[in-house]
Amino acid sequence: MQDPCQAREVLGIVGDKWALLIVRMLKDGPRRFTELKRSIDGIRQRMLTVTLRDLERDGILTRTVRNVMPPHVSYELTTMGRTLREATAPLLEWSITHLPHIDAARAAYDSR
Repeated sequence: MQDPCQAREVLGIVGDKWALLIVRMLKDGPRRFTELKRSIDGIRQRMLTVTLRDLERDGILTRTVRNVMPPHVSYELTTMGRTLREATAPLLEWSITHLPHIDAARAAYDSR
């Protein structure tokens, strides 16, 4: 039987804002590095690279290199990555829906 505390490793993926945004951006199929960089506001190139490598290592996405000049590198969700996308989609939607309420609550708290 698995130790439930080991789930924290998986929760580390789910709790990483960049990882979830990347997974969301790959929902419609493969995307190139530059497409992901342009689509994810605020992510730095180094952070995108590190996060993509971590997601590849964890089996969430695959990296494909086509030997053309310049090399064409694309990223795509694996089967497991697609199930992560399905599992986290409600959380992302909740975040978008409730962001104005969270901003208002923070402003009210900070003004006290």
